[in-house]
Amino acid sequence: MHEFDPRRSTFRVAPKALAGTAALFGLFVAWKALDGQRAPGAPPPLSPTAVAALQHTAFTQAEAQPGFARPETVQVKVLRGETLEGAVQRAGVAPAEARQAVEALGQVMNTTKIRAGLAFEAAVAKPREDRGPARLIGLSMRTGPASTLTLSRSFDGAMRLRELDEQIRAETTVADGEIHGSLYESAAKLGATPAITAQVVKLFAHKLDFQRDIKAGDDFKLVFGRQVTESGRTIDTGALEYAELHGVKFYRFERDGGEVDYFDGFGKNVRGFLLRTPVDGARITSKFGLRRHPVLGYTRAHQGIDFGAGSGTPIVAAGDGTVVEARRWAGYGNWVRVRHSSGWETGYAHMSRYGKGIRAGMKVRQGQVIGYVGSTGLATGPHLHYEVWKGGRRVNPVGAKVPQGTILAGRELGRFNANKARIDRLLAGGEAAPQALAQANVAGPLAR
Repeated sequence: MHEFDPRRSTFRVAPKALAGTAALFGLFVAWKALDGQRAPGAPPPLSPTAVAALQHTAFTQAEAQPGFARPETVQVKVLRGETLEGAVQRAGVAPAEARQAVEALGQVMNTTKIRAGLAFEAAVAKPREDRGPARLIGLSMRTGPASTLTLSRSFDGAMRLRELDEQIRAETTVADGEIHGSLYESAAKLGATPAITAQVVKLFAHKLDFQRDIKAGDDFKLVFGRQVTESGRTIDTGALEYAELHGVKFYRFERDGGEVDYFDGFGKNVRGFLLRTPVDGARITSKFGLRRHPVLGYTRAHQGIDFGAGSGTPIVAAGDGTVVEARRWAGYGNWVRVRHSSGWETGYAHMSRYGKGIRAGMKVRQGQVIGYVGSTGLATGPHLHYEVWKGGRRVNPVGAKVPQGTILAGRELGRFNANKARIDRLLAGGEAAPQALAQANVAGPLAR
């Protein structure tokens, strides 16, 4: 913890106004004096970071000067075109105090180039008679993933600036919960970032339809690495090592050639030949077979399935392959056709635009964005018309019997089983490595 003393601009308060903070400080000094006389088995001394955290919160526990109420915390965000001084003033304090606070912060940061959206907390004490501006007691601003600047009244009445740096630890997290609301919301409550959850959704797109198969109350388990601060905030996540949803389980495994993929408990590749749903979170709005065409008005064969989704929603390649067409095609509008192995092809129609670099002859990987949902061609609204071809003939994408993925064997299977056993010990709580277990039931409507 680094401490700064901006002597040019200080605030002074009456000694009685510091009673709460002084008491806290007195307890701290007494504790330090007795530290060397602790009885065996007594709690260990506070770390410097813990002491800094006490100082960080001291201003919220301090008594305000006579005539003012106890401090209240005000959340503030810098608005577009606003100065930091103006934002501090919006917390309710006088212009002079806002200016002095910004001058103090200017000792360690550039207060003239402040981006819109910068957030901070101001502790202010309102006058008891509700007359005049509030008194600034302290200000706290996060300056990095694990660092905070705190401006607060010191014990002698001056405003002092402190820099609090939290320790960051690496851990393997086992997130065990139920889906209430979206999977993103539920997983976030257990420390998973949107990137981790997006990877989960991509994994299970091979096996599950998130609109039809997933229901409120379904269990899920995730194992992933993360960087976490002492206060429990996730600042970065590593690899997703395990995911379990709707009774389906997948383990991460790096093959001999360095390629990373996910496999079920028997060493079978999670990646099916083709994805079941090439649009994340979409719903089927029209099935394969005869139907009355919504634009033409007469009954004819519908040789694919339609996925309803918002305009601009990414469309991904259902499998590895080569783009053989990326062009405008009559009533199909913007159209892409991908040729896969063993005589299989997939087609995607009504796109608003193509994915980056998508053109005939380009090789694509399963899950790669090839376009975006739109309503070009004969369409009444934004959706994806999706087709599957086998040997030059269209087949129903729902229930089509496509080839299976890779199955591990030999030495690779042995390494996979060893890694699987390690993950299973984590799930059972028997792993000795650093680990955090998170559990939650998250309330909310079932929607993404």
